[in-house]
Amino acid sequence: MTKLSLYLSFLSLLFITSCKEKTVKDLVTEYHSTGKLNGSVLLAKNDTILCDTTLGYSNFKEKVLLKKNTPIYIASLSKPFTAIAIMLLQQKGALNYNDKASKYIKELPKYAQQITIYQLLTHTSGLKDYEDILKQNKNLTNKTVLKWLQNLSSLNFPSGTKYEYSNSGYILLSLIIENSSGKIFKEFIEENILIPLKMEHTFVYDETKPEILNKATGFNKENQADDYNQLTTGDGGIYSTPSDLYKLDKALRSSTFINKENQKLMYETPELKNKKKGEYGFGWFILNENNTKIAMHTGGLNGFRSLFWRDLDHNITLITLTNQGDSFPVYDFLNDVKKVLSKQQ
Repeated sequence: MTKLSLYLSFLSLLFITSCKEKTVKDLVTEYHSTGKLNGSVLLAKNDTILCDTTLGYSNFKEKVLLKKNTPIYIASLSKPFTAIAIMLLQQKGALNYNDKASKYIKELPKYAQQITIYQLLTHTSGLKDYEDILKQNKNLTNKTVLKWLQNLSSLNFPSGTKYEYSNSGYILLSLIIENSSGKIFKEFIEENILIPLKMEHTFVYDETKPEILNKATGFNKENQADDYNQLTTGDGGIYSTPSDLYKLDKALRSSTFINKENQKLMYETPELKNKKKGEYGFGWFILNENNTKIAMHTGGLNGFRSLFWRDLDHNITLITLTNQGDSFPVYDFLNDVKKVLSKQQ
């Protein structure tokens, strides 16, 4: 082969390579190589997994590699589990969405007596969010948050009139689950969600401080330990993996787990006093993107970030869990994945 032929072959190969469309796996590798992503990613469409990869360390200090079955703390991504538990109890006739929370939590202060379960689910209760005040407290429990609420004198706004995200509300839902089922939150979630769906690498971490073998340790972008240290449930408290969360995603798309009435309610947002719609259904942020309904949730605490994005109309699911929290730009990554997907359609 002549030098000219070799050169032309090289140009041809370069052209083909440059024109090759970037895949989501390419994007994940790029984020990892630039130090933006240490974690696990799963992307699926129409029950076909397009990307399922894990990159980086479970523990930077000990150089333990992440694996696909490494449980990673999911922070507020735990809220869909809480909402699902409430729906399962409603399906069993143990409670109604219009019930007052005070029916199940006798210790509620006077100003919160009229809040309903529906308002807690949709973040329209008006309860003050404890997180900015108490999140620095290590080993924080639901009892501590309830006592903090008892020491307040009022809601942020009349229940049902506005939307305002409140971790406090989901802690009350956890207490309602316990008081209406007779089981601690951890047991109810295990018996009614994790075991039936065979989510074998998902765990609730609570006041019992269960040992979770081989779980990921949280770190910051300087590779310094920044691990999870709370004991609340309802608003957080769960470790999981993308493959387990994908099992949950598939179950929620089937009416054999959550009935059709609750499937509809789960993705509807409430109408507020000003006739505008809220932003949150039962455990999910609900968006309309290009006439497509999206249910999604993120989570972030200490050295952990999580993303669960679900295109309900086109059966697309993106799940990302990381344990090097502040290095991961969650929404930049999501937008980049959506760009790649749009070019492949």
